[in-house]
Amino acid sequence: MRVLVTGGAGFIGSNFVRRVVDGSLSGIDHVTVLDKLTYAGTITNLEMLPQESFEFVQGDICDPDLVDSLASQHDAIINFAAESHVDRSITRARDFVETNILGTQNLLDSALKNEVGTFVQISTDEVYGTIDEGSWHEDYPVLPNSPYSASKASADLLVRSYHQTFNLNAKITRCSNNYGPHQFPEKLVPLFVTNLIDNRKVPLYGKGINVRDWLHVDDHCRGIHAVLMKGESGHIYNIGGGQELTNMELTSIILEKMGRDHSSIEFVQDRLGHDLRYSVSIEKISSELGYYPIVRFQDGILETIEWYKANEKWWRPLKKF
Repeated sequence: MRVLVTGGAGFIGSNFVRRVVDGSLSGIDHVTVLDKLTYAGTITNLEMLPQESFEFVQGDICDPDLVDSLASQHDAIINFAAESHVDRSITRARDFVETNILGTQNLLDSALKNEVGTFVQISTDEVYGTIDEGSWHEDYPVLPNSPYSASKASADLLVRSYHQTFNLNAKITRCSNNYGPHQFPEKLVPLFVTNLIDNRKVPLYGKGINVRDWLHVDDHCRGIHAVLMKGESGHIYNIGGGQELTNMELTSIILEKMGRDHSSIEFVQDRLGHDLRYSVSIEKISSELGYYPIVRFQDGILETIEWYKANEKWWRPLKKF
C-alpha cells in the first residue's frame, strides 16, 4: 500500500511515519509526507529517518494541483494536517477554517477524482464538546465549543458527506489528548516540562479542574493503523488512552517526576470557553478492531520527560513561537 500522509512533519503524523519506517506498523510499502512546514510542522521530526524510506514534499493541502499530482500515485490518504492549538484558534480562527475545513475539502475532492482507495481523517474528541459524566460513543452529536473544534467538526461532516454522496471509502478517528516525544512545546505537557527544565513556573489555567483523557502517541498511531487497515467505510472510531486526569493531577505528576513542588505553579486566567471534561469510549474500536492502549501512563510520561531533557536542541528553537 502506498500512503500519502498529510501533516506528516507534525507531532502525530511524524510519529506515524517513524512507526511505519521501523516496521511497527505493517502493510505500508511506501510513504509520502506532504507538509506545509508551518511553525508546528518541522522537518527535524523526520531528519533521523533514512531518506530512502519515505518521500517528503513541502506544500499546502489547499493547493489542488499539488494534491492531485500526489493523490494519483497513492492508495490511501491519511489527513493529519491541521491547525490544532485551541488558544490560537480563539485569536486567529480564519487560519483554522482555511486549513482544517477547506484543506480537507480539497483532499476529499482529489481522493475522489483520483480514485484513492481509502481516506482516513484524523480528528479529535473536542468535536463532542464537554461531558460531565460517562463517555462519548461515536454516535454522540458534535457540539464543538471552540473555533478549533468547530473547524474539525466541520471537516468530519464533510468527510461523512463524501462517503454518503460519492461512496468514498472514508473513515474518521477521534482521539483524546496526545502526549509523547516531538510534541510542539505550546501544548501542556511539553510546555510544562520545558519550562521546568529552565526553572520557570508552569502556567495552569483556572483552578486546574479540567479533565482530559491522556493517550500516548504510539498508542494513537496503532489505533489509526487499525482503522486504516480494518475499519469500516463511513465509520467513526474513538481512540482513547484510558487515563483521565485533572490538569492539576497531571501537573502534580510532572512536578513530582521532575523533583519540583507546587510552588512552581502559576495559576493564570482560564481559557475562554474552556471545556470541563473530555472522555471517549473505546468500546467500538476495541471490540471491532482489537485496539487497546498498551503504554502505561506512568511509563509514558517519564519517557516523555526524559526525551525533552535529552533533546534541548530540538525544542529550544521552537519555543520562540
